[in-house]
Amino acid sequence: MQIQRERYLNKLIQRRENGMVKVITGIRRCGKSYLLFELYHQYLNSTGVPDENIIELALDEDENARYRNPLELGQYIRGLLADKSKMYYVFLDEIQKVADIPNPYLPGTDEKIGFVDVLLGLMKIKNVDLYVTGSNSKMLSTDILTEFRGRGDEIRINPLSYQEFYSAYGDDKRNAWRDYFTFGGMPLVMSQKSAEDKSRYLHMLFDKIYLDDIMSRHSISNEKPVLDDLLDIVSSSVGSLTNPSKIQKTFASVKGTAIADDTISRYLDYFIDAFLLYKSKRYDVKGRKYIGSPMKYYYSDVGLRNARLNFRQQEENHIMENILYNELRIRDFDVDVGIVTLNARDESGKSKRIRHEVDFVANKGSQRYYIQSAFAIPDEDKRKQETASLNGIGDSFRKIVVVRENIVPWHDNNGILYVSIEDFLLDERAIDM
Repeated sequence: MQIQRERYLNKLIQRRENGMVKVITGIRRCGKSYLLFELYHQYLNSTGVPDENIIELALDEDENARYRNPLELGQYIRGLLADKSKMYYVFLDEIQKVADIPNPYLPGTDEKIGFVDVLLGLMKIKNVDLYVTGSNSKMLSTDILTEFRGRGDEIRINPLSYQEFYSAYGDDKRNAWRDYFTFGGMPLVMSQKSAEDKSRYLHMLFDKIYLDDIMSRHSISNEKPVLDDLLDIVSSSVGSLTNPSKIQKTFASVKGTAIADDTISRYLDYFIDAFLLYKSKRYDVKGRKYIGSPMKYYYSDVGLRNARLNFRQQEENHIMENILYNELRIRDFDVDVGIVTLNARDESGKSKRIRHEVDFVANKGSQRYYIQSAFAIPDEDKRKQETASLNGIGDSFRKIVVVRENIVPWHDNNGILYVSIEDFLLDERAIDM
């Protein structure tokens, strides 16, 4: 089964031979290698590029371990550039596997050579178009981007969107949403035949790949139980405001474990670095400023979140909110949690200030959307509750309520759009109805 990742393929096509290194990032097993080695390779072939001009190297495979030495890697690639009159397309998979080594040409110094030096060298070769993949965001740190001198071009790839999942779903499409919000969009999940197989695969990703990678990368030896517990706590509170201090109290009360909040903060950053989690900050819509802690955490794939909890806490409303957040990220929006502070009066008539939450403030360039994820709106009181924050904003940007029910899209008297989650996910134009 071939799933067409057209969004990401088109980004690669648009950046072809642009003089920059194309850096494809995302959580492991989300389809980076497939995008590059299969879909983009096929595209290049279709434009007349022969296989001998496409150099592919998977650095996470043991047979290529020697090329994790940056000097060996650079020498190997240059040895394959036989014809200077032809363009070569170089694909390096999991580039972060390349080690930093002492510079052999400057003995007695602290200077090291790593993958950045290799890439900078290859970028100077005029007939090389360079593409790399990586599974942690540290490879795009400020220091590394500075070393690229503005010539690093990131393409973030995500697990399957609902639209991609739906297009490849072979069963009755009525079951697609149920399977997606349960098992998520990791591509190989779709090839698993039974619910047990899907569950086993997701657990394997955690136990054998993600946690092992994190512990190895950050030299953590005896803290796996703490990492497990932290992931479980975050999984249970998806879509809820939290911070390291609150999580610290949960550890103390539920787990009976004393862990410093700065340790929790550091471990959360490790999960974000590995693209397991996303962090969404709070934004004061009227004050036009960011507010500090607490914030919200979402899983990059809801199937991974559900597997952490052994598929026990299947609150569809929270899972739907996570899916909606991921979809906005997939569409290249910057996404914050909105706060709207309004004046009101209590029962005695005294003035008071009430904070209302907007689930998502989505920004892309000059575009802005305010979006509420409302699982159900059974009556007028619930509708007023869900739209209080939207009605209190007072600007002209589009405001949207996304519901689980399969409704015909409609606008209320204040111009707020109501649309079903499946319409929103399957049709990108639905946001502008």
